[in-house]
Amino acid sequence: MGKKLSVFILIAIFQMSFIIEKDKPAYIIYNAKGKEVSYKKMMKSLKKSDMVFFGELHNNPIAHWMQLEVTKTLFDAKKTDLVLGAEMFESDNQLILNEYLSESISKKSFKKEARLWDNYTTDYEPLVELAKKNKLPFIATNIPRRYASVVFKKGIEALNDFSDEAKKYIAPLPIKIDLELNCYKSMLEMMRGKGNTNFPKAQAIKDATMAHFILENWKKGQTFLHYNGSFHSDNHEGIVWYIQQKEADAQVKTISVVEQDDIKKLTKENKGVADFIICVPSNMTKTY
Repeated sequence: MGKKLSVFILIAIFQMSFIIEKDKPAYIIYNAKGKEVSYKKMMKSLKKSDMVFFGELHNNPIAHWMQLEVTKTLFDAKKTDLVLGAEMFESDNQLILNEYLSESISKKSFKKEARLWDNYTTDYEPLVELAKKNKLPFIATNIPRRYASVVFKKGIEALNDFSDEAKKYIAPLPIKIDLELNCYKSMLEMMRGKGNTNFPKAQAIKDATMAHFILENWKKGQTFLHYNGSFHSDNHEGIVWYIQQKEADAQVKTISVVEQDDIKKLTKENKGVADFIICVPSNMTKTY
C-alpha cells in the first residue's frame, strides 16, 4: 500500500509540474522593487492617490484591457470623485468631447471631428463610453499636435507669437524645460551630432500641457486617472515632474507596461520605472 501511495504521489507531482509548465500568464504585476504583487494590492494603493498615471504601450492589448479594469475598480471606489483624462485627446477638442459625453452630438459627429487616434475604437472608446455612461469628466489634456510641430520645427520661442486664443490650449508660457531629466536627455543622446534640441522640447511642451490641464481639472479629494504613453510618466518624470513643480504634496502613483521575453522575473532595467509595473510577454499580439 505504501509503495502504491508513493507512486500515486509521484504521478500527481508530475502532473502538477506539467500543468505549471504549460501555464502562460498574460501579465504579472510587480512593485518598483521587482516584487510580485496582486491586482488587489495595487488597487488598494491607487485608491488612496490624488493622481494615477497609467503609462501604456500604445499597441499592447493587455495595457488597454488593464486600463479599463483599473478604471472600473477606481470608479467603484471613488464614484463621481473620479476624473479621467488622456494624452490621446488634444486640448482644443475638449468642447467636442464634452458635447459627446453630454449626448449633445452623435457618435458619428464626434468620431468625424475629434481627430481621434487610429486605434480609438478598439483601445480608447471603451474608456470614453464608461465615462459617458457614468457621467464622469474626461479631460483632453494634450497640446494640439500642430503646436508641438511648431516647437519641433522652430523652437519653443515660436509659441510666443501665437494669439491669446491659441495659448489657451497650451501650458502657460514661459515653460520651464529641464533637458537634464533623463527622459529628455536620452532623446538628445539619440540625436547626438544633429544639433537639434527641439525634439525633446516638443515632448516637454506636451508633458507641461498635460500637467497643466490635469491640475486645472483636479481638486483635493478626487482621483485623476490619466492615460498616456509610458514615456510621459516613467521614472516619475515627464508629466509627473511638471505636476510636482506645482503640487509637491500630491499623492501620485504611476503604472508602466513593459514587455519581456520571460515575465517571471522583472529585469533590472524595468525595476523602478513606476510604482507598479505590468509585465507582459513580448510576443503578445498587438492592437495595430
